[in-house]
Amino acid sequence: MTTNRPAGVPSPPHPHERREPLPWHRPKPAEEDPNAPQSVLAILASPTYLLAEHDPDFITRPESRGPRLQIEYLKADTILTDEQIDHTIVVFGSTRVPEPAAARRNVAALRVAVRANPDNAETLARLATAERILAKSRYYDVAREFGRLVGAAASTARPRVVVMTGGGPGLMEAANRGASDVEARSVGLNIELPHEQYPNPYVSPELCFRFHYFALRKLHFLLRAKALVSFPGGYGTLDELFEVLTLIQTRKIKPIPVVLVGEHFWRRAVDFDYLVEEGVIDREDRELFWFAETAQEIWDGILRWYAAFGEPLGG
Repeated sequence: MTTNRPAGVPSPPHPHERREPLPWHRPKPAEEDPNAPQSVLAILASPTYLLAEHDPDFITRPESRGPRLQIEYLKADTILTDEQIDHTIVVFGSTRVPEPAAARRNVAALRVAVRANPDNAETLARLATAERILAKSRYYDVAREFGRLVGAAASTARPRVVVMTGGGPGLMEAANRGASDVEARSVGLNIELPHEQYPNPYVSPELCFRFHYFALRKLHFLLRAKALVSFPGGYGTLDELFEVLTLIQTRKIKPIPVVLVGEHFWRRAVDFDYLVEEGVIDREDRELFWFAETAQEIWDGILRWYAAFGEPLGG
């Protein structure tokens, strides 16, 4: 078939293929230099010939830390935006507090061990700790129910608000699990540690991220945060809690509601009133958070806070 092409106008070239290969499309043949093929193989095997983005040794050098920080920030931010994750309620809490059934099994096993060796001080101490963990395991159910409340609201609210946790086990698992119970999506921000670890199975797979840098993980906890709910926890929970309180105290971030779940635990863990009495924080800083005990109390308190703040939770 002929085409009505004006004289002198050539056919467009193929976007990828050539009729005649360019000189560098083939390696130098052995007929020209017997050592050439081996030399080319050595060059191709050299790490310097790798594209920079495909060279793990280069990417992990200390001098490449800047680009790594940028990429780690950008990956999570881009995907969360693509997935239309507008706002989050961040839930922190101990990874050591399992669901009640698991806590009961641990206590039962340790009681058997104590009966077998009642004078073993280490086993007695482990039993005492396990019994306290069992007492706190009720918060697993609270966190799970709270995840359900947030997940159910996300199905109707626009823009949506979703649960975000550190992605680990324990009380964070419970919040992700509650969202999963009502078929709502939730986010998990795992951190790379020296020992092997796994995310909890209730985070939405497409919303589970792993970070190398704690700083960037902390940044993503707060970029979309509309509230912080802090269950009983240890160093990690305290670290995140006090960072958020400091940022609100200094107005480095827009104020958000902060809820401490389990008043008895938190009053023992941190004497906030003593800090006020000693003059190291102001009385108004004590008003940056409140206590709650049930999932409904947490949720209702957050809604009331936003009503007083003059904007909707998802605004």
